[in-house]
This record gives sequence, structure tokens and C-alpha cells, in this order.
Amino acid sequence: AGGWPVRIRPSRPLPVDELDGLILGGGADVSPQRYGMEDLEVGPSEKPKPTDLGMAVLLVLLRWLFGVKFGTRQDEGRDELEFALFAEAYARGLPVLGICRGCQLMNVHLGGTLHQDLKGFYEEYPQVRSVLPRKRILLEPRSRLGALFGAKTLMVNALHRQAVNVIAPELALAARELNHVVQAVERPGGRFCIGVQWHPEYMPQSSLQRRLFRALVDAAKT
Repeated sequence: AGGWPVRIRPSRPLPVDELDGLILGGGADVSPQRYGMEDLEVGPSEKPKPTDLGMAVLLVLLRWLFGVKFGTRQDEGRDELEFALFAEAYARGLPVLGICRGCQLMNVHLGGTLHQDLKGFYEEYPQVRSVLPRKRILLEPRSRLGALFGAKTLMVNALHRQAVNVIAPELALAARELNHVVQAVERPGGRFCIGVQWHPEYMPQSSLQRRLFRALVDAAKT
């Protein structure tokens, strides 16, 4: 998309003033203590159950490429790093894209809460867990995200077991499932600040999903 990515870790931090934009990626759960809840101890993060060997191999390869480990429920070092990065980036008005955990972290930092376990939401609706775009979501018609995709619905992947519950006061709903589970939030107005629950980076073959990264880079240029 024209951007130059740098990887930031707790062991390799980078000042925000060296960045033009910020991506908060997927991974470990945000600590429940950060949004005033006790840990439900729902068990270790589960990897999706692929339907065939090819999909299993693809998922393992993608996880290896993007450095995301299975079984890590929480990571306090990463929490501290990313909450601080987002706070400074948001205060400076830098464009931010949150992906899965990143979307949840944005919401928590700005005063929202999370569902720690979504199992109860899928009693009447099928629960999709796939790296492939097999879940249909509804885009809010007046949202920036809806305008970006130019559609009312979108097919996305799903690897999460948690999601936004109460949306932070400074954010607004941008996409949801039929059962009303939040799939995306955004900051209203001109500033680029979007959080999506799915993983667009795992669908580089999709020209629609690439629009998210192009929009981030375009915002960073200004």
C-alpha cells in the first residue's frame, strides 16, 4: 500500500514521534483488569479448528509469518507497550488501525468494555472460525468503513473468542454481525481511527481488504 512497516515489540520499542501511523495487531487477550472486570478463566486461547489439511497448513504458515503464537491468553508486557503507544498516537492525531485484539484495546483505552467469551452469542447463529472470509457482517451505512468498502455487507474471516461489549464514548459502531456482536468501531469525524475484529492481513488476495491499508497509508501521508 506504499507504507514502510516497522515492527515494535516490548523488547524493541520505538517512539511514536518516529511514526506516521500505527497498526495494533492481533494476539493475546487484553487483561480484564484494564476494563474493570475479573478474569473469567475461560481457558487458553484456542486455535481455530480447520476443516481441511490445506487450511490448517495455511493458518500455521500465516501465524509463523506474522509472529502470533497460539495458547497465549494474556501478555502484560505487550499490554503496557500498546496502551502507551495508542495513548500517544491518539493524542497526536496519528491514523490508527486496530486489528482484532487491537480493536479491543482501542475500545478499552477509550473507556469501553469487552465480552470475554462469545459462546452464548452463537446458540442460534453458526460460529465461524476460519482464516478464510466465511462470515457475513453488516456495515453501518453512514460509517467511514461503509464508505471505504462501498457496500452494505462484507465477507470476513473470524479467529476471535472475545469482542467489544460497551463501545467507548469517543467511538461509534461501524460493523456488526446479525446477532449484534460488534465487528468494527471507528472514531466519527475526519480522523482515521478504525478498529476491525477480523484479520484483513490474512486476506491479501482481497482488493477490498487491501483498501484498509491503503486508507491508513493515505491518512499517514497527510
